[in-house]
Amino acid sequence: MPDARRRVPRVDHVLADPDVVAAVGRLGRTRVKAAVDEALAACRAGRVDPEDVVAAAVAALPDEPVSMRPVLNATGVVVHTNLGRAPLSAAAVHAVALAAGATDVELDLDSGLRGPRGAGALAALAAAVPDAGGVHVVNNGAAALALVTCALAVGREVVVSRGELVEIGDGFRIPELMESLGARLREVGTTNRVHLADYERAVSERTAFVLKVHPSNFRVEGFTSAVPVAPLTGLGVPVVADIGSGLLAPHPRLPDEPDAATTLRDGADLVTASGDKLLGGPQAGLLLGRADLVQRLRRHPFARALRVDKLTLAALEATLTGPVPPVAASLASRPGDLLDRARLLARAIGAPAEAVASEGRVGGGGAPGVPLPSAAVALPHHLALPLRQGSPAVVGHVHDGRLLLDLLALPPEQDAALADAVRRVLAPAPAGSAGRGA
Repeated sequence: MPDARRRVPRVDHVLADPDVVAAVGRLGRTRVKAAVDEALAACRAGRVDPEDVVAAAVAALPDEPVSMRPVLNATGVVVHTNLGRAPLSAAAVHAVALAAGATDVELDLDSGLRGPRGAGALAALAAAVPDAGGVHVVNNGAAALALVTCALAVGREVVVSRGELVEIGDGFRIPELMESLGARLREVGTTNRVHLADYERAVSERTAFVLKVHPSNFRVEGFTSAVPVAPLTGLGVPVVADIGSGLLAPHPRLPDEPDAATTLRDGADLVTASGDKLLGGPQAGLLLGRADLVQRLRRHPFARALRVDKLTLAALEATLTGPVPPVAASLASRPGDLLDRARLLARAIGAPAEAVASEGRVGGGGAPGVPLPSAAVALPHHLALPLRQGSPAVVGHVHDGRLLLDLLALPPEQDAALADAVRRVLAPAPAGSAGRGA
């Protein structure tokens, strides 16, 4: 009887197959070679026929070169931290692809000499916030405050209200960040109340600056008082305002959310903010304010460690100069239009889908407690897991025993993909097949 192992194809023959070559170009040789080795081992064990080795190897490979999977955000949270915060606009995505190759990010093409890094993005940011004398970009919001601390407050005091010593996501605490960099915090007031006189008594020759932090992910209500930026500017030391969410100008749906333009007009010397929240751009930290202070920050040695790459600069510039980004579009959406979309989707999906009114949120630590009227497709709650495990993954939220697929943060062009994903989950399994967990 002939030895079946003689029919096992050679590794180099499998790797030369056009389908395998194409997979190498998409995923890299290491990953594809591992899949080929596994398919050949299965062939030697008699689990895969020799003529099926290529198909088995290709079938075992992922569709994409990264482990992250695309998700349809049906949570109703516009800036969802666990889903990567702000989705980029089509213009920003195109800009990232353009910047992925060789670019003039730090080259003057006319002179052939080194040019200013990210000049286009910085110019766009300056144009978006004309009240800023200078602008700079670092790699996230915490980095912006860290750079201010390193440049201005090492070995000195920073005066801050006790009610603004905030902790944000994943246990990150702003006071611990600043103290780790060498600043000494001088806390004033109480958790719920602080007055201008508290700041006045605390400021001394040891004070580097007064810090005003927007408590963006919580609200304190009842017997409270706080001091806005404007009165703090008369204390004789710089005022640094961390506004958090990256809102550059006032927004009608978020009247209590601080914005960079108003904060600078109120007299803040420096404003720090995030670029990947309400601005709707890539992860970045924004620094805006007095030209001399911004220049001092830019030239500080620590600034090099916080420098953003060319992809971020490209995406930020396109976000600032291009069409309305998805975050802004979501905030501008009208509840009636969302409900119309939900009704169309419910009809397209069929029973048991139902269109219902819902409430969304800004998310990402922005506008806590501010509901955003929205609409959703309601489904049985047990569909949450299979929808998350589908392709694309669909993430909604369970409320009152039903799964709500909220449309606030979902662009209209993704409605068809959402309907298809739900229909696949609702479709009965073929006769004789075993479902997951059977």
